[in-house]
Amino acid sequence: MKAKTVLPAIAMTAVSMVLTLAVVLMWLRTAVPWPVALVVGLGIDGGWLATLAYERRLAAQGDHNATVTAVGWSFGLIAVGVLVAHALTAEQGTGAWLAVAWLPIAAKALWLVHGLWERTALTPSALGAIRGIQQEARDEAAVARARLRAEAGTEETRLTAVTQAGARVARVQAKTAKSLAGAWSTLEAARNGDDTGRALTSVTSRVTPDVTPRWELPVWGPTQPIGTRSLEAVPALTDQELDDLVDEIRHSETPALSYREMAIRFRAGGHSASEVRLRAAWKRVA
Repeated sequence: MKAKTVLPAIAMTAVSMVLTLAVVLMWLRTAVPWPVALVVGLGIDGGWLATLAYERRLAAQGDHNATVTAVGWSFGLIAVGVLVAHALTAEQGTGAWLAVAWLPIAAKALWLVHGLWERTALTPSALGAIRGIQQEARDEAAVARARLRAEAGTEETRLTAVTQAGARVARVQAKTAKSLAGAWSTLEAARNGDDTGRALTSVTSRVTPDVTPRWELPVWGPTQPIGTRSLEAVPALTDQELDDLVDEIRHSETPALSYREMAIRFRAGGHSASEVRLRAAWKRVA
């Protein structure tokens, strides 16, 4: 991974240094001897290379020096200035020389990118740990999405079932209400009819001479709950009278009658008592 950033920077630096030296020799050889031009070109490239080497040494130690960086950029700007001045004074090929004048700045920028890569580089184990954390987060997110989708589907199914059940209940209630309305209408018609009303009155109440009670329709609608009442609000017989009567009927024959036979004769004699009281009296006397 390191070679992906350092090799382009090295190649760009080498091209820039060669290009700068060549331009200095071509530009100054008419004014000064070529050895002097060579020394000038090597001085520019050498200063640039020295500051670059020192910057790389500081970077390897985890340090940074702004002065050295500024000197390095100064040598780069000098090289760019030489190339631009040569391009502007050249009799031909001005555009071509200007096109390559940016190479020293590009080389410095590549070294800057390489330094940033070195400061942010991680070991393979750390990268593996990061990939594992990211994969775990993606797995948890996928599971959460699947759980939410499943819960949403379940809730939708439940709501659909409840809605359908409610619709069925509403249909049944409507059908029942319709049937009850029809039955009530029939009863009302029967009640309003003269012959039918007299016939129903005779079977719903005891027939008394000259008295014909009115036959009322059954109540259809909401009813009010009533309190629990005893089977006999006002007992016809006290407990003692009921005990004596039960004992008398029981011993009216020999052997003594059973409870069933005694209850039949008790009812046949016109006496009135609830089944609970009658059985309690039988237990007391037997």
